Amino acid sequence: MVDTPYNPLDKRNLGESVAGALLRKEIGPLPPTKRFVGAGIYAIYYSGTFKAYDPVAERNRNRCFAQPIYVGKAVPPGARKGGFGLGTAPGNVLYDRLREHAKSIRVCASLKLEDFHCRYLVSDDIWIPLGEALLIENFRPLWNVLIDGFGNHPPGKRRAAQFRSRWDMVHPGRDWAATLPENPENVVQLGRKISDFLSGKSVPTISTEKAVIQEEEHGD
Repeated sequence: MVDTPYNPLDKRNLGESVAGALLRKEIGPLPPTKRFVGAGIYAIYYSGTFKAYDPVAERNRNRCFAQPIYVGKAVPPGARKGGFGLGTAPGNVLYDRLREHAKSIRVCASLKLEDFHCRYLVSDDIWIPLGEALLIENFRPLWNVLIDGFGNHPPGKRRAAQFRSRWDMVHPGRDWAATLPENPENVVQLGRKISDFLSGKSVPTISTEKAVIQEEEHGD
C-alpha cells in the first residue's frame, strides 16, 4: 500500500486548518460582549434544559463545549452571489450575524439565551466556505442538518409563500415566521425526528452542500 503524498493545499486539508483554528478559539457568550470588525465562521453551543436537546446539551455542560448545535458563516457583501467578496470591506458582518442569532433566541419561550455560547474566527474571505463546510460535515449540527431555518431572515416577496421552517415550528417566537404557512411536518413529527437523530438512528438529513446553500440563500 502506497500512502498518498500529503498536500497542504488540498481543499480538505485547507478546510481542516481553518476549522481547527476555530475550535481552538475560546468560548464566549452569545452574542459577544464587544463589537469587532471582520467576516468569518462560528459555532454555537447549547447547554440548557430543552428536553429534546439533552444529548447535545450534555456534551456541552461543565464548559466542555464538544458539540455545536449550529455552525455558520458571515461573509462580506457580494460573497453570497457566488464569489468570495475579495477586496470588499467586511465591516462588522460576523459580529452582527451573531447578534441576529441572539435576537432569534430571545423571542423563543422554549429557549434561554444564557444557555448558549459561541466561538468565532475572523478569517480572510477565501477560507470561510471551506471551514464552514468541513465543520458541518464533521459535527452534523442539529440546526444545520435536521432542524433547519435558524439562520433565516424574513423572506422577500419571491419567498413569501414558503413554509415556516422546521426551526420556527419547534421554536415559535419570531413574528415574521408566524405569518408563513405552517410546515407540513408538525411539532410531534419533528420531535420524533430529533429523538431518532440524536439517538443515532437513521434519519433523512440535509447534506452538507445543501446546508451551506440554504444558509447562504436564507441568511442574506
